[in-house]
Amino acid sequence: MDKRYFLEASAVIVGTALLSRYINWGSEDMTTSNEKFEITKPEEEWQTILTPEQFRVLRKHGTERAHTSPLDKEYNPGTFLCAGCGQPLFTSDTKFNSGTGWPSFFKPIEGAIATTVDKSFFMSRTEVHCSRCGGHLGHVFNDGPAPTGERYCMNGVSLKFTPA
Repeated sequence: MDKRYFLEASAVIVGTALLSRYINWGSEDMTTSNEKFEITKPEEEWQTILTPEQFRVLRKHGTERAHTSPLDKEYNPGTFLCAGCGQPLFTSDTKFNSGTGWPSFFKPIEGAIATTVDKSFFMSRTEVHCSRCGGHLGHVFNDGPAPTGERYCMNGVSLKFTPA
């Protein structure tokens, strides 16, 4: 392998890694089709009702920076709702401190979420969506606490908290 080939290949790999956050390729159903959900809106309408960051996360499958959401430290009794449509998703008694910098839960409210396979970032993960509007919430991992062993790692910007 000559030096030029090595440098070109390295540039492609580094560029792809840096840009993969913005490329939704290789995932099953990375676009949230309006045909599958109870609440459907054109993209332009979502942009008027959501903040730019909420739109980027909920509708474009973005991820907020770790440790930026005040909901990560919210442990009062109440319910966490979808910021897009208001559907109840998690109760405060299922929330735990995962140390990841994102609000984490070990169990959603029954029927509140849907999942798809996310193959971005050169890995395969289970992506979590609101079952009512299809908004991207985060991902679920199998390293959570008992009783489920699951960690629903959610973007705080995709949630709203309603105290009990």
